[in-house]
Formats: sequence, structure tokens, C-alpha cells
Amino acid sequence: MPGLLPARLAHTEDGTPYSETYDDVYHSADGGPGQARHVFLRGNGLPERWATRERFVILETGFGSGLNFLATWAAWLEDPHRCDRLHYLAVEKHPFRAEDLARLHQRWPDFAPLSAALCAAWPLLTPGFHRLEFASGRITLTLLLGEADTVLRRCEARIDAIYLDGFDPKKNPEMWLTRLFHHLARLAAPTATLATWCVAGEVREALRTAGFEVVKRPGFGRKRHMLAGTLAPVRSAAIESPDTHGHRALVLGAGLAGCAISERLAARGWAVTLVERHPLPASEGSGNLAGIVRPLLSRDDNLASRLSRACFLHARRAWTTLAASGHAARHDLGGVLQIARDAAHEAQMRALLATGDYPDDYVRFLDRQAAGERLGHTTPHGAWLFPGGGWANPPSLCHAMLAAAGSRVVLHADREASHIEYVDDQWRLHDREGAFIASAPILILTTGAAARHLLPDLPINPVRGQVSHLRQGLLPDFRLPACCEGYLTPALDGIHCLGASYAYDEGSELRESEHAGNLARLERILPGAAASISPHELDGRVGFRAATPDRLPLVGALADPEAELPRDIQLKDMPRRQGLYGLLGLGSRGLVWATLAAELLASRLSGDPLPIETDLADAIDPARFALREHRRRQKR
Repeated sequence: MPGLLPARLAHTEDGTPYSETYDDVYHSADGGPGQARHVFLRGNGLPERWATRERFVILETGFGSGLNFLATWAAWLEDPHRCDRLHYLAVEKHPFRAEDLARLHQRWPDFAPLSAALCAAWPLLTPGFHRLEFASGRITLTLLLGEADTVLRRCEARIDAIYLDGFDPKKNPEMWLTRLFHHLARLAAPTATLATWCVAGEVREALRTAGFEVVKRPGFGRKRHMLAGTLAPVRSAAIESPDTHGHRALVLGAGLAGCAISERLAARGWAVTLVERHPLPASEGSGNLAGIVRPLLSRDDNLASRLSRACFLHARRAWTTLAASGHAARHDLGGVLQIARDAAHEAQMRALLATGDYPDDYVRFLDRQAAGERLGHTTPHGAWLFPGGGWANPPSLCHAMLAAAGSRVVLHADREASHIEYVDDQWRLHDREGAFIASAPILILTTGAAARHLLPDLPINPVRGQVSHLRQGLLPDFRLPACCEGYLTPALDGIHCLGASYAYDEGSELRESEHAGNLARLERILPGAAASISPHELDGRVGFRAATPDRLPLVGALADPEAELPRDIQLKDMPRRQGLYGLLGLGSRGLVWATLAAELLASRLSGDPLPIETDLADAIDPARFALREHRRRQKR
């Protein structure tokens, strides 16, 4: 993972925030808030242009101190005609640390409450997209951390206003390239506007080349001019807003995936009917007493690792938001250890973190002695410590999400849908006797591997997992959940969870052989702890993971298997089943993946900016397998 280099807080002699990296100030010496309002808000016709809109989207090319965001947020709060939801996307290569951001904002006491909320939600400084929510979800800040060219190329949104705000083109030319402006033109809505303090001739020409029409306007303070612009006619290629069919959806399956997408849609004002075949939510794979919460790491920081990191960090923020709204789930994210398998694996783990690319508050390496001290028990080898990882109780998370969704989600429990049909632009669910259950224009399948009974072509398979339950007091004391080709959790309700087996069959009975396998896993985590425990004395639980061939989820519109495909078709052009979506294949990582996967799908259905990069979204697109098979056949 290429690490981020945080900005260092510095000031000029008059106190103006200053970048030592680019030898330039973050805002006009004549006053930051005044510049933000004059150049960026008024330059884009705000707040008038967002009046009465359901959604308005702003993109800023340099977040910097966050001043433009705070000024925009304040203007939105003060406007009685404000849009219902404001999305603010911001690019930043060198973000401030939270403590420096807080010190910086002390210069603007009028923004103190907003600054406090922003700094409290500030993410760990890792590359990629980070979505933060404020004002009960009506203000959404998506930070695009990394090189501007990279993150904008991977951004999907429909932008209404652009704040073009980088350091001086002579000192930071990469922020003013024609290539960058072409990315902005691709993202811009047909009525998009832009504004910038910069009037350099080469910038004006680059904007015109990319398809923007710009004019000079009176500048702010001692700066004589600024630029304002609009997108030239017929130049926008921004995504079209989907037909949301009255914001009504059916969700089939009330596990982690189903509850997560129901809550995310309800937060956007959708009416959701949630259908579950058991009397209570979280009765199948999401019913385990406790599961581990940690990201994946890889030497090449591959797609799976990037997706895992994004989901892990987003889940932490989302659960904090749930708790703040009075709907806390049972969890403890006070740290988790991943112990090395052997000496060779330990050396690999140490080497991967030796580059310093990962911040210590995300992951750090502990040698055997330090790992043992942190765990409170001897470990066989060194370990990675994920300070923000831990354990969670999936059923309580499901109930918390449904409670947060409130009356916008109607649960039909103890109703098994055995047949689906699409009639008159509506998806209809029927039970085994043919009785009607519910209908809506949008149907989202979240039933894990059981979805194959409705759509046999789905590329998912059930994988049996048996968790062993160990009574509290049966194990020596230890302080943290830990993993080593298995996992062990601290006692919850008097029970430690130890697991889990991995078998390709659908038997639901407890098996002594799989308890024995779990005890072997325990021995790798807590040496000596399994010696006095007999597998035939253990209780436990069997659940079924939904696994895909590439071990990544299926999130999005489902492919149409009957459609004829052109030879060189691309993923975005793959034919889809009308109104039919999936949030499936979460495997053994539902706790980590479910929340951001649901935010991605809800964003697609609502026409919001995507919360992750497009290459990550493509990696979990359900149509990828049909496309791969099509390309394989073309090569024959």
C-alpha cells in the first residue's frame, strides 16, 4: 500500500495556514471564511442553486484545512430552502491529522461545533475513499485520499458544483492539468458550475480544452479576479440518476446483508419490505454469538485487501453512528491479534509492515514477547495487532440497524419466499403454497447461498462452518480476541466462540470431528489451552457461509443470463435483470463487508456518488462472472 504523507501544520508570520510541501498558503491572507463564501459558494451560485433539490453534489479538488467544507455546511444549515441531502466530495493527497485539523480550526470559532463533529469523525489516514455522515445523514462528506488523477479516475458521481482549489499552479502543477479537468467534465452534470480563485492563462485554456466555458469575475480581497465557469453544452457524460420507482424495495433475507441494505435505503427515505423465513432476524449465518472484525492485508495491497480495508474502516464509523443515535450493537473494537502461523509467516508479516506505509493506528507488528503481553498469554509467534479491530455480536447489529431504520422498514417474518416473478414492473414474492407475500419494483436478494434456490445461475455455494462454544472458566485468562487459521473471542454471555470449520457440504448437525479441528485451532492461538478439553463435551453452532469463486461479494444489479452479448462488451454495459439486485456472497466476512456493501448498493439505487473506487465496485459487480465466461468462450 502506498502510504499517505500527512500535511504538517505550519503558519506564515501573519498566522495564515501554510504548506511547507508546496510553499503556499491554504487560503487568502485576507480571510479564509470570506474567500470560501465569495469564491466557492457565490462563484457556484450557492446557496440558491441547491434550493428545494432532493440532492446536490459538490466536488472540491483540494480539501486542505476543510475550511470550504465548513463554510458550505454552515451555509446549508442557515438556508431554510436547502436541499434535502448534500454530498460533498473532496480530493486530498496530504490530509491533516485530526489533532492538527482541530488546532487549525481554532482560528474560526464560528465553525466550532461543525469542526468538533468533523474532527471526531476524521478517518484513519489510509489511501482510498472515506465516507463520513453528519446532520443525521443529510450531509455526506466523501474524502478521496490519494493522487488527484488516480482518485478522480476512479470516482463515479454526478457533480453539480466544483470547487477548483489547489495550491498555485507554479508550485503544484499536477492539480491544474488538462487531464484532471477532463475527469471533472466526465463527472459533471449538464448544469454543473465551477469556481476558482486562479485566473492563470494556462488554467483557463486547460479548462476550455476539457469542455468548460469560463469567465473572469471580481476576486476576493487583494486578488483582482477569480474564475467562474459552466460545462459546455453536450459535454457531460455523468451518470444518469436511476429510476427509483417511487423509492420502494423488497429485501429478501434479514441477516446482516438484508438488515444493512434495509437501513441504508430507509436512511434515504425509501419504504422497504423485509421478508425473512424465520421468526426472527439473524437466524442463520448471521446468528453466531460473536465474530471477529479485522481487515485483510497482502504484500501487493490487492483489490481484496483494499476492499477489506475500506469496509473495515467504514463499519467502525457506521457502528459508532448507530450507537450515537441510540441503537448500539454489542461489540468491542479495542483490538484484535492475528498471530503468525510459523516462523516464516512471522518474517513475512514483519517485512510487510517494515515499509511504514500503514499507520500504527491501523496495524502494527508485535514480536512474540510483545504479542504475548498484549494478549495476556504466551503466543507461539509474533503477530499483527489491529488496534481498531475486535469482536461483534451479529444478531445485535441486525437489530440495531432495523431499529435505526424505524417504520420505513416493515418486517414480514416467518414467511418463506419460494417463488419470485416480475409482472407489470413489479417483483412479486410467493410462498410454497403460492400465496402472495409482497411486491415492489425493486427486489434485493440477501439470502446468502439460499438465493440459488430462486436463481440457480448465481455463482455462490454454501460452505459449512461449525463454531465451538467453550464455557467461561474453561480457558486461561486472555485479553483480546485472536486469530491464527481460526479465531477465539473473549467470553460473551459466559461463552467463548472458537472456530470455525470449513466444509463443502450442507449437513446442519454438530460434529465431534469439527470440534476437534477447532481445538487444534485453539492450540495455535493459546498453546496448551486445549489439552484438557474433550471435543465430545463441547456445544456449538453450525452456520453456512455463501462463497463465490473469487471469494468476493456480489453487490449490484444481477446479470441477465439469457441476453445475447456482443464480442467486446464491457462490464458496465452488461445486460441486467430489470429491478433485480443482489447483496450476496459475504462469505466469512459479513461483519466487515456488509455495511459498506449496503452503502454502495443504496448509493447506486439512489443515484448518489459511490462510496468506493470504481475498480473496487467492479470487482464485486455480480455480472463479472458472466462476463468472464463470455470472454473465455470468445477465446475458443
